[in-house]
Amino acid sequence: MKRSEAREILMHIVFQMEAQNDCSLELKDLLISDRQIPENHREYISAGFNAAKDNLNEIDRAINESSNNWSVKRMPKTDLAIARVATAEILYMDDIPDSVAINEAVDLAKKYGGKESGKFMNGILGHITRNKE
Repeated sequence: MKRSEAREILMHIVFQMEAQNDCSLELKDLLISDRQIPENHREYISAGFNAAKDNLNEIDRAINESSNNWSVKRMPKTDLAIARVATAEILYMDDIPDSVAINEAVDLAKKYGGKESGKFMNGILGHITRNKE
């Protein structure tokens, strides 16, 4: 398994957090329980889940401040999940280079989002990266 595949699993978990209004560890564990995931990727998924869950308000604030006329409430849920994962990586996971977080998010947006999702994601995450403290 590649890190990008683990990131995709994390994106699905974050999507379900929003869809089910459930940020519990039980939800995360349920969504990965039937998968063969190497330990190092389980650790990444857990760290990413915790970063997203524990900092959700700050992550959403950063996304809102970086997306012109698109609040998190108006964003397609798939794009929102991708943006939340990448923003968590950029702001709270120092072992992941910002450029990797952005490139992976753009790839996920192209795969799961709409026609303009890749460009949208690149713009939002570039702004967040430039303005992080």
